[in-house]
Amino acid sequence: MEQVDYIVVGAGSGGAVVAHRLVAAGKSVLLLEAGPSDRVPFVHIPGTFVRVIGTKRTWPYATEPEPGAMGRVMHVPQGRMLGGSSSVNAMIYIRGDAADYDGWAAAGATGWGYADVLPFFRRAEANQRLADAFHGTDGPLRVSDPGHRHPLAYAFLRAAQQAGLPLTQDFNGATQEGVGFYQSTTFKGRRGSTAVCYLNPLRGHPRLTIRTGAQVERLLLEGDQVRGVLCRMANGQLLTLHAREEVVLAAGAVSTPKILLLSGIGGEAALAPHGLAVQHRLEGVGQNFQDHVAASVYGALRDPISLFGADRGLTAVRHMLQYLLTRTGLLSSNVIEAGGFLDTAGTGRPDVQIHVVPTLVGDADRQAPQRHGLSLNPCCLRPSSRGTVGLRSADPADLPVIRANNLTTDQDIATLMRGVALCRRILQAPALRALVSEELAPGPAGDSPAGLEAHCRRFAKTVYHPSCTARMGSDALAVTDPQLRVRGLKRLRIADASVMPALVSGNTNAPTIMIGERCADFILRGA
Repeated sequence: MEQVDYIVVGAGSGGAVVAHRLVAAGKSVLLLEAGPSDRVPFVHIPGTFVRVIGTKRTWPYATEPEPGAMGRVMHVPQGRMLGGSSSVNAMIYIRGDAADYDGWAAAGATGWGYADVLPFFRRAEANQRLADAFHGTDGPLRVSDPGHRHPLAYAFLRAAQQAGLPLTQDFNGATQEGVGFYQSTTFKGRRGSTAVCYLNPLRGHPRLTIRTGAQVERLLLEGDQVRGVLCRMANGQLLTLHAREEVVLAAGAVSTPKILLLSGIGGEAALAPHGLAVQHRLEGVGQNFQDHVAASVYGALRDPISLFGADRGLTAVRHMLQYLLTRTGLLSSNVIEAGGFLDTAGTGRPDVQIHVVPTLVGDADRQAPQRHGLSLNPCCLRPSSRGTVGLRSADPADLPVIRANNLTTDQDIATLMRGVALCRRILQAPALRALVSEELAPGPAGDSPAGLEAHCRRFAKTVYHPSCTARMGSDALAVTDPQLRVRGLKRLRIADASVMPALVSGNTNAPTIMIGERCADFILRGA
């Protein structure tokens, strides 16, 4: 048995932040991470992050067959190491639209409007270039401009402007709309994960204990109080760990509801089939699953200027030598250097995000064409489709069941179709038409509504932003209150993307870091 002030479950984008702030305030913290350390070169070299996906450092999550995607399974890998998904993502620094947070507050997450969360985004941030009312310069999280900019990223931006879209210098400023270069959580050619930015400065601190290979199987409940966790170590040892103050769940939007359900916290319909009794009834646990889904537009290139083949032979050796000697070049790039947020419905608010990849990208079940090309990946920013995360069995070693239900509403497929149509138009603008020999997908099939819809469903893939499965709010299906306390229980909070009432309009790493900052602030203020 061990006892500390706080136990934090999950060392990812939320948990590492909470641990840092509590230790800095004089609290003792035990940080538990199911995966191993982040001490692998491919994690920290920005351009090699795809080599980590599919290893022991990612959870191999996958959905059940998707009715909205022709029955295909979608793969949703998530980080499983120190830093969590901030150690394996594409490092894009995006907060979402201001209206997202005002919508949270209006829906019952009181105190989470944009004016409430902006100070915590700024508190976290150390921005290389921007210093104004929207940006911080002295936080732990390093945010920088791309050190490497691929010619195809520049060509996309010129083509998008030729197609009538505005250029922006800051997606996280006064307005989100426009195309431009993404800022990233990198610094001097290295990844700036929460493990690097929040945990490394405290390594060896007497009040912080970090345990890797520590998978929490369930919470320890005594009546309406959570006293600690039951944790299985990599060697099979089962540990009972107690917290003097609180337990903070930050295992992510897939594992957090799984741990809650294994602890008997949830609805009877979710627990009874697995022989688990309800210890604390919360019907919303595992409900409201949301994710971003994209569908690629492919352009074949006239000349061999894409990333195709850049990771092979002498070319790969040259790129690695340049990186090791100078921290510059292709491997210092997060690959997805440019993109945009676009209003395709004329509502005055972006509903599609584009990720530009200077090569042809496939998916787990589909190889990309083996040739030089460009991928424009539009995604539906605010999906109306809703899914669930549930237990596969009562065995903590089993992966959960994800029924994502992506693209199961008319609104979502219509938005994605508009996004694909807009990317096709950008591909035909002069700056890209000069480089692109043909549109490989959707190609002529995309000229009809039926063909365009079929392309979207056949090529649909997740953008790896699972969220909202333990949402905060004030209604009966809310899992946490606006102070991130699990409703009806004492000494338990959640600090990850599962508490989002609705998915933010953009990448989820920065918002989850903000949630971690707020959780620590609530704890330290006694809120």
